[in-house]
Amino acid sequence: MLLIYITCVSGNLAIICLVRVEPSLHTPMYFFISTLAATEMMSVSCIIPNLLANLIAAKYRISFIGCFTQLFAADSLGTSVCYLLAVMAFDRNLAISSPLQYSSIMTQTLCIQLAVLPLIVGTVILSIPFIFTAKLEYCGPNEVNHFYCDLAPLQSLACSDPFITKVVTSSGALFSVGFPFITTVGFYIHIIVIISKLNSIESKQKAFSTCSSHLTVAGVFYITAGTVYAAPKGSDYDKFLSLIYTVFTPLLNPFIYTFRNKDVKRALIKSRRLKLFQGSF
Repeated sequence: MLLIYITCVSGNLAIICLVRVEPSLHTPMYFFISTLAATEMMSVSCIIPNLLANLIAAKYRISFIGCFTQLFAADSLGTSVCYLLAVMAFDRNLAISSPLQYSSIMTQTLCIQLAVLPLIVGTVILSIPFIFTAKLEYCGPNEVNHFYCDLAPLQSLACSDPFITKVVTSSGALFSVGFPFITTVGFYIHIIVIISKLNSIESKQKAFSTCSSHLTVAGVFYITAGTVYAAPKGSDYDKFLSLIYTVFTPLLNPFIYTFRNKDVKRALIKSRRLKLFQGSF
């Protein structure tokens, strides 16, 4: 788990640094990729360090305030990732459907606004089920059946009736996962329709190559997160799915965006050659 965390943080940090220093990657698409990397790096940092402390020290304890702080931070960032993936789908849709107007529409100001918007939306959406869960009465047992403090495991510990809270949580899942998922699917259906109308096979391949990495990441994240939050039960199966979208998806993202992206690989090769050239003097 420590190795996974180090790899995840260093990989996403490498993407942020590479996009920052390489002029050829100063485009809206890579700005959103670096924003996704930063968001997921913060998300795993809300979960894994505390998990490592519990595993190493063998003291499986977390304070009430600490538990709900972890819940709010991790789940609000998770919801932000859902909407950020939808924003990235919108960006690719706009680039393919309106290539001539793309640069004038996707200004730096708009990119920043679109990057900040998911964080605001994620915080607002998570606040409602969070408040309902925090207002439940907790009188024991206090053993959270999960590897981090999540909504469903905490609600199952309440000694008051959590029915309304669970309904609110399931309803919130429609807005936190369902709505951005449908939006992303809609954008990609439009992208596929546009690409299918292109005459050149080379143009089709180029268009698909700019979307394949994002489509892979979005698919894994939405499917696993949607399965957990659409019907939260707190089972071991849900814990397995939670582990995928909270830990393994952020771990795989740097590799997906690096190995399946020609621009990033070209920038990495360029950076390596520059270091070798500088080292020779």
